[in-house]
Amino acid sequence: MNPPCSRRHLLSSAFAASACDALSPFAFGQEKLSVAVIGHTGRGNFGHGLDTLWLQIPETNIVAVSDPDEAGREKARKKLKLEKSAAFSDYQTMLKEAAPHIVAVAPRHVDQHADMSVAAAHSSAKGIYIEKPFCRDLAEADRIVTACKETNTKLAIAHRNRYHPVLPVIQNLIADGTIGQLLEIRLRGKEDQRGGLLDLWVLGSHLLNLAHYFGGNPTACSASIYHDGQPVTAKDVVEGSEGVGPLAGNEVHARWDTENGTPIFFDSIQNAGSREAGFGLQLIGTKGIIDLRADREPLAHILLGNPQQPSSEDRKWVPITSAGIGKPESIKDIKQSVGGHLAAAKDLIAAIEEDRPTLCNEEDGRIVMEMTMGVFASHRAQGKRVEIPLREREHPFLNW
Repeated sequence: MNPPCSRRHLLSSAFAASACDALSPFAFGQEKLSVAVIGHTGRGNFGHGLDTLWLQIPETNIVAVSDPDEAGREKARKKLKLEKSAAFSDYQTMLKEAAPHIVAVAPRHVDQHADMSVAAAHSSAKGIYIEKPFCRDLAEADRIVTACKETNTKLAIAHRNRYHPVLPVIQNLIADGTIGQLLEIRLRGKEDQRGGLLDLWVLGSHLLNLAHYFGGNPTACSASIYHDGQPVTAKDVVEGSEGVGPLAGNEVHARWDTENGTPIFFDSIQNAGSREAGFGLQLIGTKGIIDLRADREPLAHILLGNPQQPSSEDRKWVPITSAGIGKPESIKDIKQSVGGHLAAAKDLIAAIEEDRPTLCNEEDGRIVMEMTMGVFASHRAQGKRVEIPLREREHPFLNW
């Protein structure tokens, strides 16, 4: 195998026209790495393109697909350009017979993720690419982490923005004091009809993952959940959509303490957001603000100046690219590379060959779950501060 790429070079090469040699599958003695896709029509389907993305990766070849729904399975088979013999109704059988190098756990419904991921880890697979949210609770997260550790399976989560090459640039801007002392990290969900806890689950997971990247490990959480202005109680709990488990409330306000002292805040109120301004986070410092809007390009902008001090100066938001503040983006097709999961897929392949964690791995997924479950646990404790890691690993709203 060729010498491994450096971490910085890998971030750039994931988008470059010619990828780093370390992405070659020849270390496995094959021309291409085999990929099997797990889907479930009617229960999460095939995620946000987690099935077709592999058709765009020259280093991979899709060899099988599973879907218990017959009509959906046939549609997926044709879309993925597979023979009839490569379509399975049961993913366990597919994993055994196809013996893939990489498994895409694609359904958006969260309740299936743990079983599928554990089965993939204990198969021939060397890598797993899984749709977000990661899983339903910390007990499931622990199962996945244990399975990956026991088998040395590399897992990557489809938090697409985590693979964006502008993130290290932003880290450097924070480190060199461009925005002064980092005071807090503010997150808001999309705040559409899903506002509240469902927003935290299905969209907030992207933001929590980025907040963890910039703010470090969470140590505690305090939170309150409301429905139409009233604190939710056990009688308000229902089974949430998309397989997320127990759910209640259309408004949530949460705070996490972190190891480095920078507090993280998340807020979501049903129908309070707008298409233009929702779904993002702000890094607020004494000398400026860096704003990130998830799944947009450019991903980040900076506004210099003390945010607590009114000024008559004409302050402007300036884009941040992988080349720096106000500089043209030098990476071709960056939006497709990030939004189409190509950067994440290439990082997973490199992680397998270099025997290293992916940029967004199972431990990162477990931390996002700690933060999410911390909100439920704190509210159930009447808003009291709960320490992270949580002692209770099952969902706090179960048997409330």
